[in-house]
Amino acid sequence: MPGMAFPLGLATWRDNWPMTFKNVFIFALFFRLTVAIAAPPLIAVDVGHGGLDGGATSARGRPEFAFNQEFAGILAGVLRERGQAVREINFAGDIGSLIARPVQAAGSDFFISIHHDSIGESWLKPWIWEGAEQTYTEVKRGYGIFVSAQNPDPETSLRCASSIGAMMRRAGFAPSTWHGRKHLAADAENGVWYYDNLVVLYRTTLPAVLFEAGVIKHRDEELELADPERQARMADALATGIAACLFVRPKVASAE
Repeated sequence: MPGMAFPLGLATWRDNWPMTFKNVFIFALFFRLTVAIAAPPLIAVDVGHGGLDGGATSARGRPEFAFNQEFAGILAGVLRERGQAVREINFAGDIGSLIARPVQAAGSDFFISIHHDSIGESWLKPWIWEGAEQTYTEVKRGYGIFVSAQNPDPETSLRCASSIGAMMRRAGFAPSTWHGRKHLAADAENGVWYYDNLVVLYRTTLPAVLFEAGVIKHRDEELELADPERQARMADALATGIAACLFVRPKVASAE
């Protein structure tokens, strides 16, 4: 984005994104037709919230954790089908500490935390669903991807986030622009935003992103997010974006 300021060290990746996207797309096609000979990357997939913290509540009263758990399981399955190793984090919802999640992911090559989004109370409207009063919104929908400039490997985090976002868009998903109200854009075109003080993104030793699949307070999108065909298509986009990011590395200038 013209005029947008980026943390030191990330501007080069942003400036080279058009060429890098070509590499990502070419690899995405190649990856689907081949099996990597090298040891597969280990992807830590984290289920957001759990236990006493169910996260946000959907327009029809379903806890966010249920959405997170369901989609994380689908994503883990797709990653394994692609030959990538998966480390499941908080799939049972029994990890209450945010700090404990990156600790359990230590040794992985990449960390992705799965979430579903909501909106501030001032943007909610009341309605009745199955005899119970619930709330919903009509003004916000779409996915969002978050990275932290305080992550120990911010360049890889941003590269992977942009790769995921690009594959999401190619699959027909639209990012939410709502996050621009509160967050600095990292790659707004692909739905990537900075959220520097998220514990799971900066209290870690590996590149990490937080993925908001969509807005469960939006009545139509809530139903879409629970649709098996759409979940499979979204998981396919994420798995392709992650693989492309981890296998396609930017060229390093020679020291000579």
